[in-house]
Amino acid sequence: MFVLYKISILQYTSEDGDGSDVLLAFGTKILHLVVDALMKTQIDDVRLNCLALLMVLTQRGFFASANANDTSSMNFYEADNFIQAAEVKRDGPRLNISFAEAIKGPLLSSDSQVQLSTLDLLFHYMSCDGASGKQIQVLVEENVADYVFEVLRLSECKDPVVSSCIRVLDLLSTAEQAFKQRLAIGFGTLISVVRYVSEVPFHPAQSQTLKLIWNYISDCPGMLSTSQIEELVLILTRMLKMHTVAEVGMLPEAFITVCSVFVALLKYSSSHGTLNLVTSVQEASKHAILACLDLSEKHPGQILHSLYLLKETYLYGNGENFNESGNIELRSYVVEVCIKQLLPWIVTTINELEEEIVLGVLETFHSLLLQDCDIQAMRLAKTLVSSSWFCFSFGCLGLYPTEKMKCRVYLMLSSLVDVLLGNGSGKPIRDSALYLPADPVDLLFLLGQKSSHNLELSSCQSAILLVLYTSSLYDERLADEKLVLASLDQYLLVNSRDLQYGAADSLAVMRLVNLYALFRGLAKMNYQIPYSSKAESILFQLMTENEWDLPSSGIHSVSLKWLFQQEKISKLLSYQILRFSRSTSSNGTDIIVQGRNDRILSKEAIAKLVAAGDNYGATIFVCLLTDLAKDNGQEHDIISVVTLMETIITIFPAASNQLCLCGIGKAIYTLCYDTSHTFSPQIVKAISVLSFKILRLVEPEILSSDENWLAVTMKLMENLDTSEAADRWNQGSLVVIGVLSLVLHHSTNEVLLEASKAILFNTSLVSAINSIIDAAHLKGPALVDHDEGTGIGESLIYVLLLNYFSLRSLPAVLPEFVDWKNFFDLPNRMQPLSFIGIHCHDLCRLMHFGSSLVKLVASYSLLQLLTRLSDQRDKNHFELKCTVGYLMSVIGVLEGLIFYSDLRVAMNCGLCLSIILGWEMLDMQKTTLIEKNSWCRLIVEELAMSLAAPCLATKSFINHHKPAIHVAVALLRLQKVPGWMRSVFNDTCISCIIENLSATNVNTEMVFLFRELLNSEYLKTAHIANLNQMLQACRQYLYADITQDDQSDEHVKKTGTTSNDVEEVCEFLIYLMSSESSPDMDSRGSHIAIGNKQLLEEIELFCRTLTVEDDS
Repeated sequence: MFVLYKISILQYTSEDGDGSDVLLAFGTKILHLVVDALMKTQIDDVRLNCLALLMVLTQRGFFASANANDTSSMNFYEADNFIQAAEVKRDGPRLNISFAEAIKGPLLSSDSQVQLSTLDLLFHYMSCDGASGKQIQVLVEENVADYVFEVLRLSECKDPVVSSCIRVLDLLSTAEQAFKQRLAIGFGTLISVVRYVSEVPFHPAQSQTLKLIWNYISDCPGMLSTSQIEELVLILTRMLKMHTVAEVGMLPEAFITVCSVFVALLKYSSSHGTLNLVTSVQEASKHAILACLDLSEKHPGQILHSLYLLKETYLYGNGENFNESGNIELRSYVVEVCIKQLLPWIVTTINELEEEIVLGVLETFHSLLLQDCDIQAMRLAKTLVSSSWFCFSFGCLGLYPTEKMKCRVYLMLSSLVDVLLGNGSGKPIRDSALYLPADPVDLLFLLGQKSSHNLELSSCQSAILLVLYTSSLYDERLADEKLVLASLDQYLLVNSRDLQYGAADSLAVMRLVNLYALFRGLAKMNYQIPYSSKAESILFQLMTENEWDLPSSGIHSVSLKWLFQQEKISKLLSYQILRFSRSTSSNGTDIIVQGRNDRILSKEAIAKLVAAGDNYGATIFVCLLTDLAKDNGQEHDIISVVTLMETIITIFPAASNQLCLCGIGKAIYTLCYDTSHTFSPQIVKAISVLSFKILRLVEPEILSSDENWLAVTMKLMENLDTSEAADRWNQGSLVVIGVLSLVLHHSTNEVLLEASKAILFNTSLVSAINSIIDAAHLKGPALVDHDEGTGIGESLIYVLLLNYFSLRSLPAVLPEFVDWKNFFDLPNRMQPLSFIGIHCHDLCRLMHFGSSLVKLVASYSLLQLLTRLSDQRDKNHFELKCTVGYLMSVIGVLEGLIFYSDLRVAMNCGLCLSIILGWEMLDMQKTTLIEKNSWCRLIVEELAMSLAAPCLATKSFINHHKPAIHVAVALLRLQKVPGWMRSVFNDTCISCIIENLSATNVNTEMVFLFRELLNSEYLKTAHIANLNQMLQACRQYLYADITQDDQSDEHVKKTGTTSNDVEEVCEFLIYLMSSESSPDMDSRGSHIAIGNKQLLEEIELFCRTLTVEDDS
């Protein structure tokens, strides 16, 4: 073999002059000899010589020549010698078969050099000039592919065997049908190989391995197992991820094959329902996109294939492959990639991209939008329009003025409109896509043409209006506002006849109205934009003569405002508001426009209009309610309109002012009196809730000239069923009580005075209140179990609230009329009151036995009562005619609640007790009841001990002792200060209290206490010095923090409230009562902004007192 090899080499280097190869004539015999020798030998050295000689012969075309002879001798009838032809025929195929058999042994040799030489020979044998598909097919049929797969399996994925095997298999794969079965057997080995080559940057066998896998997947559908799919998906995902982060590079053809394989795997039925694939599929689609964004110019095919993968991933998550949550997660992830990566990239690099790539991106977005039933399609659509997609689309038409691009842009816009406005809305654009111009200016020109009897032009105009309408709805301007308005004017003028005689459907008319209103609204902002008043008249006439539905289509806020500023169409808008209120009352929510809920007529939009006051919104509501009352409107219509007004006021409190300015009081009066409607409980409750919300938020000065509220108040009291037992008052009656309370509240601002008088002296109401109080007293200690969740408890709370506001209202409505001593009469001498009021001892019993909320409201009423009585006593200088026992019983109730858990109750009781102690009635006739009062001493001792204890004087802890501080101050102000006071507030106690104070935990009451201690000469010089230093630090702290503290307390006035009307009424009345009675405390007893100002004032008073002391 070696001699033949040398001869062959020498012959190759010393050819005859004519260039012929003298060995070629003996080529077939030589090949047979060498192949036979290779087949028979088991010695690797001999094999190497045979392989080397065969390699040289292959490169010199011996095999090609032998195959050519074989082919030429196949026609036996043309041969000169039949025997010779048979001989050639016999030798030809035998050579290929012998060659296939001969190389099997070397392929399985333990010598790697023999294996590699054999693989190289195979490669050259199949790839040399003259090699035919027949040769390759013979090799495959003789199982050579199986041997190569075996070599690959035994190689343990080590180079260079892997590379040699893969390139041989790549050539063998050209015999498609014959190779298919062998590939199925060796596919498991390929998975191991692809895992190896995926981790080597730019591995030479990477593309070929992926190609073999792709061949198997495409040629043998359904043959992959679930485990194989999962493994391949993980491998390919890792390849894409490493390629993205530049850890492992990948050739363009390899990347394309990876995407193709991935798509094929997603379409496999075995991959459906495999939750383990979700994360990998997500990552693969994302990394495929990211890997291409910077390479799109060099390799456009890559971005197109990555887009294809992304699109198929979305479809994969849109089927029944996983449970619903898995599908949603996958679709959401794809849309996220489009929104966060693909959309910003295409928008910023559009000028640098080829048309093919732009079309690919548009097609991807389009395919996602076509999934109209999917919420993710809506998410993508909203993101697109928020990124000025309409302007971007027409920019694409300017950059790539081809029919293909124009068709893609308009079809995608039609699908975008479908998603945004409802299924089928984009049909006009689809129908006219071929005829629409690419330039927005040309669109406007086309819109201004007369379209009579020209269906094609009419269709184009419908599409143009739809494009302009949708784009402007999302604040995109495709052309100058002046040009658009002029085009709309022209469209109305030249096509008025067709429009007025029904050529346009109602939805098209509505879009025209909204579009025209938008640009008229914009023109109003810029007075230099002209418009046609005749076109406006045509539009209004069109609105009058055609059925249109304002709530059924999206509308821009500027459009809505302009429409509500047109007095000429107020009646039309009134009917639209009625339709809207009907729909919202039946649905409970805003109208859904063909399955969409964006840019529509909403409660918030209407509320904003009414509150603004620069339009006829409030007037339209008032007139609508008046018309419904006078024209015998349906009860459910009245209630729906009233309910809508309630919602509007809740959303924008300023709307209450506008409604009152426009005469809502007169409208409610009309509904109460000038109507044939029976005043049903439903209407009573609806009017009561509306009245409450208006009175709760309206500015008092706006009510000053409105006399209708007196009649409304009388009507509500007439329908208040006071004959019912206390535990059977319905919710409507309770809301009426809330309205009456607010009327009384407004009387303190000198408005609604006559209405307040009517409430205060309503005998039925007074009788009902007395009955409820009597029923509560009968419960005795069991009253504590009757809280706001019970009938009598709820009624009792509302009665107490009404009583509180009556006490507040009486001095304003009837100054100097009330003799407050009557509230303090003994039970056996008590005379019934002719107006709303609850006696002192009744309030005390309710405070003692009632629930926490009853205690709270009753304590506020008692504080108000004692304050009025004390002011009148100081002014008129009279003494109360009550026994010491009666007075001590009141004091006993108050002392028991000084440390109550609700700080508001405790504070009220502390203030009430300090007022009674200030009268000094218990020390008359030289009695010493205060000196011997163990409860008062206990309160003061508890206060002193708590404030002096180290590590306890936090701000919240000190706040909890405010009620006791007021009691202590009241005792210090007595003419006969109890002797035990000085022993309680001794030097050590005062020093400890001062040490526990700091600039951040001191409050107004503490400074108040120290001022009285200073006046009573309880403070030493050292105390005063330390206290003065601490107060100066506190003052500096407050001034530094004043900007943060100086804010108004708005509570729930600007926010939504509870869904239950009765709970809302009660909550607000308690808030109002708390804020009026204790302006430095919120509804939970905590300091608000005004507390800091009061603290500064109290510090100033202390300093002045100190200065007076020093001067004296």
